[in-house]
Amino acid sequence: MAQDNGCSGGLIVSFGEMLIDFVPTVSGVALAEAPGFLKAPGGAPANVAIAVARLGGKSAFVGKLGDDEFGRMLASILKENDVITDGVLFDKGARTALAFVTLRSDGEREFMFYRNPSADMLLTEADLNLQLIRKAKIFHYGSISLITEPCRSAHLRAMEVAKEAGALLSYDPNLRLPLWPSADQAKEQIMSIWEKADVIKVSDNELEFLTGCEVVNDEAALSLWHPGLKLLLVTLGEKGCNYYTKDFHGWVEPFVVKAVDTTGAGDAFIGSLLSKIVNDESVQSILEDEARLRELLKFANGCGAITTTKKGAIPALPNEIEVLKFIQGE
Repeated sequence: MAQDNGCSGGLIVSFGEMLIDFVPTVSGVALAEAPGFLKAPGGAPANVAIAVARLGGKSAFVGKLGDDEFGRMLASILKENDVITDGVLFDKGARTALAFVTLRSDGEREFMFYRNPSADMLLTEADLNLQLIRKAKIFHYGSISLITEPCRSAHLRAMEVAKEAGALLSYDPNLRLPLWPSADQAKEQIMSIWEKADVIKVSDNELEFLTGCEVVNDEAALSLWHPGLKLLLVTLGEKGCNYYTKDFHGWVEPFVVKAVDTTGAGDAFIGSLLSKIVNDESVQSILEDEARLRELLKFANGCGAITTTKKGAIPALPNEIEVLKFIQGE
């Protein structure tokens, strides 16, 4: 029987990886020097699915986990957070992916991954729940699932099916260079699906990587524009975010917080934005109303900021009441 999370409104389907982040108990130390680690569920597409559900939206996750204790735990976390799991599979031949995340003293991160291969990399086209994907009003994905086969072909097929069914395609490249064979291959593959997306979110670091421009400015951002794109977002960490549509562009100011761990902040940002636009009569109406878009991006900035104040991605994702109180300064 199909699972229903009880939420009304348009469905957001996230595709890709879910894993365990091991976060040091002490910030500002190298991995080898960490006295211990906290186990935190993560993986950008899964973070987005949970971010949407926490805010009262309807979301589903499509991906493959290891048929192991960590995989079962992650599936349970999705269900506990009201994410539809009809697209989740378990692989008996591979483990759930692990990532050890070093937190520098400024809350920024360095990664060491264990996936050789991990279960998420083994998702095939035949594994896809196409019925679920066709129900998506928004289909969200990253680039990690493009690194190896068979997951790359599954990713391309899922995008194609979602697009044919009328979904808005949302892309957050989520660059993780240590996972790619080379920087050149990362850039080539990330850009290989660029022109299919309707909404794209990149960080300032990703903008620099993809354009070669060391300074984040409008010229660099607009060099990534493509004719079918509806909205381009550049997140600037503690400096807020820039937005670009075909008719206007601008900057939305940040919320100042003491960052403990930036893991998941970008996922909270894009998840919250998608949760707001999915139920609008027309995404186009938001993209033609700059004041409304700015309002939604302020909310998204608030979600991202709150997420940096706690360790781990999923444990830190806020609900609607938390965000509204935070934005209003309560």
